[in-house]
Amino acid sequence: MRTIGVIPSRYGSSRFPGKSLAPICGKPLVSWVARACLKARALDDVIVATDDERIAAAASAAGVRAVMTDPDLPSGTDRVAAAAAAAPDDIVVNIQGDEPLIDPALIDSVALKLRDDASGRFQMATACAPVRTVEELAAPSVVKVVLDRDDAALYFSRHPIPFSRDAAPDPSSGLWLRHVGIYAYRGDFLARFVAEPPCVLEQTEKLEQLRAMWLGGRIAVVRAAELGVGVDRPEDVPVVEAIMRERGLA
Repeated sequence: MRTIGVIPSRYGSSRFPGKSLAPICGKPLVSWVARACLKARALDDVIVATDDERIAAAASAAGVRAVMTDPDLPSGTDRVAAAAAAAPDDIVVNIQGDEPLIDPALIDSVALKLRDDASGRFQMATACAPVRTVEELAAPSVVKVVLDRDDAALYFSRHPIPFSRDAAPDPSSGLWLRHVGIYAYRGDFLARFVAEPPCVLEQTEKLEQLRAMWLGGRIAVVRAAELGVGVDRPEDVPVVEAIMRERGLA
């Protein structure tokens, strides 16, 4: 069994073309993500899956292997599966390429949640963080997740869930959780996942993880104290740079 970290990183982006190469404190965005992954103790290998030679060169300069993938692949998950070429019992961790401040400890927690599941109860693992405000809860851009007593996902939605019938929702209660976009897959389940077409739930909510649940996969969820800081648009760059300088990272 290997644990493989894969960073899907393509050049095209509707809101921020070339985002992976955007300079963050003097280094390409993808290189910061790669360096964080190299600090994760649970990963046996780190790969950047890309369709662009410039991104591949930046990955190599950061000390990680780049695998060129078909530019026509429909999603980041398909790029992850193609690059990892995982054996059935491998663990593949999909790490978002726009999270330069991702905590290596979170990568480890998600990977080990699946790797240490000797009983095979779970086919995937991911993470969540507390919803902090009512506005966050209401925002369709914030994906919410409801858990069972074992911290397994019951459902993900852009709608505020669970619905509070008798009173206004109180985010301070800890009941409302938002999804954090990192995934670990068992190799055989990842192969099955990308072989299946999107299901009606996925198409309705525009959430890939609902395909896994549609297929009967169980998703273990790690609780993180804080949400990471991503780069989605050009105006996010100075925000991330300021945090990096404050933390002494640059």
